[in-house]
Amino acid sequence: MTDNLRPITRALISVSDKTGLIAFARALAARNIALVSTGGTAKAIADAGLKVQDVSDLTGFPEMMDGRVKTLHPNVHGGLLAIRGNKEHAEAMRAHKIAPIDLLVVNLYPFEATVAKGASYDDCIENIDIGGPAMIRAAAKNHGDVAVIVEPDDYSVMLAELERNNGATTLALRQKLSAKAYARTAAYDAAISNWFAATLNDDAPAFRAIGGKLAEALRYGENPHQSAAFYRTPEQRPGVATARQVQGKQLSYNNLNDTDAAFECVAEFDPARTAACAIIKHANPCGVAEGASLVDAYRKALACDSTSAFGGIVALNRKLDADAARAIVEIFTEVIIAPDASDEAIAIVGAKKNLRLLLTGGLPDPSSKGLTAKTVAGGLLVQSRDNAVVEDMTLRVATKRAPTEAELADLRFAFRVAKHVKSNTIVYAKDRATVGIGAGQMSRIDSARIAARKAEDAAKELGLPSPLTKGSVVASDAFFPFADGLLVAIAAGATAVIQPGGSMRDDEVIKAADDAGIAMVLTGTRHFKH
Repeated sequence: MTDNLRPITRALISVSDKTGLIAFARALAARNIALVSTGGTAKAIADAGLKVQDVSDLTGFPEMMDGRVKTLHPNVHGGLLAIRGNKEHAEAMRAHKIAPIDLLVVNLYPFEATVAKGASYDDCIENIDIGGPAMIRAAAKNHGDVAVIVEPDDYSVMLAELERNNGATTLALRQKLSAKAYARTAAYDAAISNWFAATLNDDAPAFRAIGGKLAEALRYGENPHQSAAFYRTPEQRPGVATARQVQGKQLSYNNLNDTDAAFECVAEFDPARTAACAIIKHANPCGVAEGASLVDAYRKALACDSTSAFGGIVALNRKLDADAARAIVEIFTEVIIAPDASDEAIAIVGAKKNLRLLLTGGLPDPSSKGLTAKTVAGGLLVQSRDNAVVEDMTLRVATKRAPTEAELADLRFAFRVAKHVKSNTIVYAKDRATVGIGAGQMSRIDSARIAARKAEDAAKELGLPSPLTKGSVVASDAFFPFADGLLVAIAAGATAVIQPGGSMRDDEVIKAADDAGIAMVLTGTRHFKH
């Protein structure tokens, strides 16, 4: 036996998630490994006919205080923390009759799941595990001698290890399990601390931790030379993290990022009011539309920029039907994401084996609270999600002419879309469909020009005599710092504009609108997206 092999003679098992528990306990018992357990776990093991020692017999104390105190005892922690080759530790174990624990199996109270189901404050508090994390950290620290398992997925890994090594574990596996254990307790504490911050309305807690569970390792990141992985956080927001992938090859880093952007955009449109479609490329919409049906919305969105839509992401706010599926598969598409899909639609998409189809079971609420984060050198930037929705905004008419009802509907539509376009943003819209989008430019006038030019290109593609922006409305994600950007929109044929306002030159911008006879409404809300 090599120096780093450690035989397992006794295991302490205490789990909330009892998936695979009995089969695993049987396999350990078959190797003459003594079992120690707590509460419901001990009962489940005993009911299966296996010999198990209750932890209260090990500690000499009963579980007390509604189970809050049961494993916080030297007989437990001494058995986990004692260094087997250390004479002083060995003498202390003999003196205090502490037996070694070679394997710890713990999964924690389901705090994240309790919060996700909207439980009361007191219920959430009672689902904060204390003894579990303490034992996990102790076992992980002493990984030179002790192995620790924090989820059922590793039961088979452990059994295979014991089979290979005649009932012992290698240092390499113990190190790997230890690293996973610390990551698990870190993610667990992150979930608790973020819940507390939200409960206390603390937008800037002294420490901010963000944790997640690996969903899958990705082939690479934004570029092939970058490594990447996808992690799920405790937030149960419908989207790429909760979706069921019906078919298609593995999603890439860029696929996941773009699909998330697409689904968040299309969620701005209430499916009870209208069908809607968003087509996304490189995290920016290249076409968004409402329609009488999904296929109608898709064709209107596609008409905005059919060139950019090639190889894009299609997001729908209603159940994918056969008509929409047939239309979407006419051109190369990377991903379709929708709340659901009919069997016929699934079969149609299934003919394109590489096309990914994701079904989420619902739409994210664009007005719900949440956090977003991005890294900078040496730190994290964390902010609340942009959950401002145009329906909740008081629109102030700033010009002599007020918008017509039709213009107002298009203005609201365009501002919904502008929220999801990288800044600086200009969106032209007509009949609840985008007709020109300018994204991510360093100056707003360039975004206005690019959007107008793309509308001209789309008109030529469709065989129309005039640009799609003629008779459109225009949305700007932030104020016009000068009138020049607005003048480009007016020249393109826009008849009404929606923007936050707040520039030192608002009077100049409003005058330019009045001189052209167009309507302008101010939202008072900016939608920068970087």
